[in-house]
Amino acid sequence: MSRDSDEVDRIVDAWVRQRPDLDFSPLEVLSRVARLSRHLDIARKEAFRRSDIESWEWDVLSALRRAGEPYQLSPKQLLQQTLVSSGTMTNRIDRLVARRFVRREADPGDGRSILVTLTDDGRVRVDAAITRLVDAEALLLEGLSRGDRERLATLLRKLSLGFDA
Repeated sequence: MSRDSDEVDRIVDAWVRQRPDLDFSPLEVLSRVARLSRHLDIARKEAFRRSDIESWEWDVLSALRRAGEPYQLSPKQLLQQTLVSSGTMTNRIDRLVARRFVRREADPGDGRSILVTLTDDGRVRVDAAITRLVDAEALLLEGLSRGDRERLATLLRKLSLGFDA
């Protein structure tokens, strides 16, 4: 084992000795992705905790923030971006209204519909969270050069497009 070996290398080497008939290259990639995912989950939870929001709150607040001024979307648009059921979304909106992070407003284009609008408090909270999140994720990638990050992003995009189709 070289000095640059990691736990995945040790696991794969052990498997190769036991089952030399199998190609373990998928484990070399995806076991690392799984391990990195755990580190990312920890970093994200900490960034959200420091911003006093939950990850589900982040999903809704960040969708509204990314929408740009006036930071509002219909519940249906929020459903499409967060991939939860309508009952779950209604509950989430209710809880965010109670925390004064969003408000419901009548849709001026359709009196039967509502729009969910990010409040100033919600915008401050989501802006703090994205700053902390980007900082935390940059730390996770600090061992990679800009070029390595771009190559890795390209490869991961290529892989994920097959799942998103």
